[in-house]
Amino acid sequence: MGLLYATGAFLLWGVVPVYWKMLQHVPALEILAHRIVWGLALVAVWMTIRGRWQELRDVFRRPRTVAALLASTVFIAINWGLFIYAVNTNRVLATSLGYYINPLVNVLLGLVVLNERLNRKQWIAVSLAALAVILLTLQAGELPWISLVLPVSFGLYSLLRKTVHADAVVGLTFETAALFPIAAALLLRQELRGVGALGNQGLGIDLLLVAAGAVTAVPLILFTLGLRRIPLSTAGLLQYIAPTMTFLLAVLLFDEPFSTAHAVSFTLIWIALVIYSVDLRSRLRSAPDLDAIESPAVPLLED
Repeated sequence: MGLLYATGAFLLWGVVPVYWKMLQHVPALEILAHRIVWGLALVAVWMTIRGRWQELRDVFRRPRTVAALLASTVFIAINWGLFIYAVNTNRVLATSLGYYINPLVNVLLGLVVLNERLNRKQWIAVSLAALAVILLTLQAGELPWISLVLPVSFGLYSLLRKTVHADAVVGLTFETAALFPIAAALLLRQELRGVGALGNQGLGIDLLLVAAGAVTAVPLILFTLGLRRIPLSTAGLLQYIAPTMTFLLAVLLFDEPFSTAHAVSFTLIWIALVIYSVDLRSRLRSAPDLDAIESPAVPLLED
């Protein structure tokens, strides 16, 4: 069942651009606000059913944990909002590249933030990714900022979340609750100005906006359930399902431009990921502690 849960999570993350495309005429910030408001409603129901509110209350007794979660809230809001913006401005291919780069960004964060040392294969993988970014920059005349900000924001989010004593759902509850006042104020302002999408653009749009909470929470809950039942090495390989699906959607369904520079850059990234995965697999075979290999060695916060 664990494999099914985790696979289901990545499949849902892979097709989510189709969902946001159906809301393409709604401003990205407004969609993000609905995602936060209805996401909080859904995880609140989940927390109630599972009887886990005490875990959230315990978080507030640890000031450093609260500070780390507030910082992670900023990074996940940037990540969510930018992804929606990218999809709704026809840049799905950029999001695919970003999430392919994500594991290599994690390696770089380990180098920069945690002073870790990279082995030769890791340096090769990171160098190939850098070359891919340079090629796209030369081709477009500007940095592929979406493809960089997405993995960096998620990498920093993940790094912060590794420092706290709170699992995914408890953390998501904190984050959506922290963002709720801003999101609710934005939606109220839109409604008072008469330009809000909810209630003004038909039942179909209303349902899509309300269901944005499920789009946020359900894959995360499935991933959490799956991660408890499968090896981390398996989850590491499954993570490529989502960017592969978004890549295919961008090229085959959304008909986004795919130049020679894109082809070369994606090929370099795929080669880098093969090198990274082979290196990771060899280290997993020789190390008893899977978590220490797959995750940066981030010390838990002591409050």
